[in-house]
Amino acid sequence: MLDRLYTSFVAGCLFPLHELLKKHRTVQIKQQLEQSQWLSQAQILQAQQHRLQGFIRDVCQHVPYYQRLMHELRLSASDIQTTADLAKLPFLDKAAIRGHFTELKHAHAGIVRPFTTGGSSGTPLTFLLGNERISHDVAEKWRATRWWGVDIGDKEIVAWGSPIELNKQDKIKIWRDRLFRSTLIPAFDLTETTLLQFIKHIQTTRPAMLFGYPSVFHLIAKTAQQHQIDLTKLGLKVVFVTSERLYPYQRELIEQVFKAPVANGYGGRDAGFIAHQCPSGNMHISAEDIIVEIIDKDGNCLPDGQSGEIVVTHLATSDFPFIRYRTGDIATKSPNPCPCGRGLPILEQIEGRSTDFVLAADGTMMHGLALIYVIRELHGISNFKIVQESLLVTSVQLVLEPGVDSAPLLATIEQGLKARLGQQVQIQFDLRDEIAAEASGKYRYVISKVTG
Repeated sequence: MLDRLYTSFVAGCLFPLHELLKKHRTVQIKQQLEQSQWLSQAQILQAQQHRLQGFIRDVCQHVPYYQRLMHELRLSASDIQTTADLAKLPFLDKAAIRGHFTELKHAHAGIVRPFTTGGSSGTPLTFLLGNERISHDVAEKWRATRWWGVDIGDKEIVAWGSPIELNKQDKIKIWRDRLFRSTLIPAFDLTETTLLQFIKHIQTTRPAMLFGYPSVFHLIAKTAQQHQIDLTKLGLKVVFVTSERLYPYQRELIEQVFKAPVANGYGGRDAGFIAHQCPSGNMHISAEDIIVEIIDKDGNCLPDGQSGEIVVTHLATSDFPFIRYRTGDIATKSPNPCPCGRGLPILEQIEGRSTDFVLAADGTMMHGLALIYVIRELHGISNFKIVQESLLVTSVQLVLEPGVDSAPLLATIEQGLKARLGQQVQIQFDLRDEIAAEASGKYRYVISKVTG
């Protein structure tokens, strides 16, 4: 009883106050989303189209990149009235964002902060986020969390891998997380000892929900199973996974070991929270904020039911617009309604990119993102691939930008990789003009021939 009262206090008072102080409209947006999700799909898409028109008008008037682009294409905002009309505009990709970074900022943008993608789904990208986008993203995640009978303020353990997020934990953030009953555990050095410590922490905390990489929770579940540790009686309600492709074998073992459903989430820092799984098993697109197009290899839009690349237009990105942004991931939009009754469109057969685990020379297992973070913030790198050939040899394929002095760059990368893999590990560099995709047509940025 007291536990539920505290959750209600956090969700109803503390968190709204927190968002208000940060000048976020999260609470109001979440309330609107919880109502709009029950509209019919036709009503949701009609409202989406109306919002698109206002978004395009604003962007065409105040974003230099689109002012110039529309002039060159001899288009006006009135030419983009429907989601189908978006096809009149070119795609936005990482190269375009890097090349026109300053032009993409709204002339009257509010306070914006630079964010960088993790690099697991491609070459790292820096872009700007304002309060509008952040408020909508948090509200969408909050709505999806509540689908599973949990709320902000319920006990939560987050398994995450970014050293940037971990290093930013100042005293205020630590106290905030304590008040919200959210505990962050690092997902890098996954030795058997640390995995057993994670399991012990989960047993002691008895959280209502877990949140993090599917590969990490699969490894934790596998370790618990190997040591015959029973985690089925913890009262865990749901395991939220994101940031990687969720494989059926991972879902099966996690649900078996924790005796709790796995709820998948698809999206990214750049494209936003695109889709969330409901208890009926379908991935619902956050259609109030996000328009999803599916395109073929030639860039043509495909009808529902056909598989192709996901292209996203995020309607809450006025400060730094993401219009027809290519994600590089493959999926299908389903024409079928969901038994849950929500009118939100369904995204299925998502084939997002994933990263592997790697093994350090001393036997420490870590998430592949531990190596990606060594490279992702460095300037002058167009593309990369890290291949762990053996415990003592790791090769790095690099495509450098023109005019870059490679010597200090390679030294920095070597130092960072050895700090994680071991000083005795040999780092071999292969400078290339391009890095080919896998046979599947997708890119993998960390490949381990040791753990794979």
